Amino acid sequence: MKVPSVVIGGGLSGLAAAIRLARFCPDVILLEQHTRLGGLNSYYYRNKTLLETGLHAITNYAEPGNKKAPLNRLLRQLKINRKSLVFHQQKTSEVRFNNQESLLFSNDFSLLNKEIALKFPGSTSGFHRLCSFLDDFNPFLPAPFRSAKQYLSETLDDPLLVDMLLCPLMYYGSSIENDMDLAQFAIMFQAIYKEGFFRPGGNIKDFLTILSDHFKSLGGTIRLGVKVTRIHHTQGSISGVLLDTGEVIECDHLLSTIGLQETRKILHLEESEEQHQRLGFVESIYQVPADAISTLPSDRTVIFYNENEPFSYQQPDDYADYNSGVICLPYNFKNLNTSATVEVRSTHLASYTKWKETRKNREQYAEVKNAVRRNSLATIEKYVGKFRTNIVYEDTFTPVTIERYTAKKHGAIYGSAMKIKDGDIGFKNLFLAGTDQGFLGIVGSMLSGVSIVNQHILPKF
Repeated sequence: MKVPSVVIGGGLSGLAAAIRLARFCPDVILLEQHTRLGGLNSYYYRNKTLLETGLHAITNYAEPGNKKAPLNRLLRQLKINRKSLVFHQQKTSEVRFNNQESLLFSNDFSLLNKEIALKFPGSTSGFHRLCSFLDDFNPFLPAPFRSAKQYLSETLDDPLLVDMLLCPLMYYGSSIENDMDLAQFAIMFQAIYKEGFFRPGGNIKDFLTILSDHFKSLGGTIRLGVKVTRIHHTQGSISGVLLDTGEVIECDHLLSTIGLQETRKILHLEESEEQHQRLGFVESIYQVPADAISTLPSDRTVIFYNENEPFSYQQPDDYADYNSGVICLPYNFKNLNTSATVEVRSTHLASYTKWKETRKNREQYAEVKNAVRRNSLATIEKYVGKFRTNIVYEDTFTPVTIERYTAKKHGAIYGSAMKIKDGDIGFKNLFLAGTDQGFLGIVGSMLSGVSIVNQHILPKF
């Protein structure tokens, strides 16, 4: 069969790209190798309960009247009415170092300004210079790597404040050890500190259903459980894709959202050289009854903590590094109705190599997962209080889990350190969107799909 456009990858970036394409050319096919949509932001069931794999807190919140905000631009591009969605803003989040120094922030940027003026008075003018610089900085232009840590160190002149500002941004989007590209920092600073966290009403399944139903209503087709094994190409042009079923789908335009190296693999090209080690994470979910959370924080949505001196953001030698991490309390969003059970989630940097080796022995793998989850629990209880006696279900994802279900190389959720900002990987009708294109977060990932479609495919229709 032949169609005008094919999108590889049914994550949020792929869904957004497919919807944007279908608005102008309905005959679009979206291919997803998993049996469910969502990619890194999907779901599964345990004990008749839906558990989300990625949707903790979405960045880039904006009020409806802010037409230039990424969230509202995205909804306009997808032709989704903002009024049809319910959004819940975060309460307050926190960066806590050594369980002593603390910075609070929320969707009101003035809170962070006040916190810095109070706790880092010597860096107030430097922070204002940083904000002025970021207001005029365009992070979306192709440019060589520029160290965010170096720029912050020169501007703020306080190593502790530099690390505290970097910690949340790294955990929410850095694919580089102990640093960020300045452009990536600028994107995440805007997304987390200036705009802030929110989540939609319902769960990720509800959100995916809204997107997939909208795509189908525009005439698009979704194929689940099909894997692309090869992209056919000659002389810098692609002609179609080969599926694991043996079926060939020819197309005029192809958009891949599965990652740079993952796309090169099905092009049957050599992997491009990676200068940085890919970063993996281990995440645990602890479910407790909603009526038993009185000992847990009621006013913290996300806590980013660090016990290293100085802060270290790098792949550990062991299965997990408990010295820093993210604690998410997904029930702490404003006006959010809690279900019978609520979650506490923890995230730590992890060694893909260790987990991959251990996975060869299923019994040992399960034992290590349990041990890591217990160690994580012991760590995060120092920040949120004791709740282990109330846990009714718990589970852990490793880099191997992520690789298995999303095909992300090494289970690295932020992909390659090499970002292709313009989506051009050397073919006249194949382009890259998603994590390795460089936009970060859920809203950013979706805008990535839309922007690449607008830039490279729609002008050719």
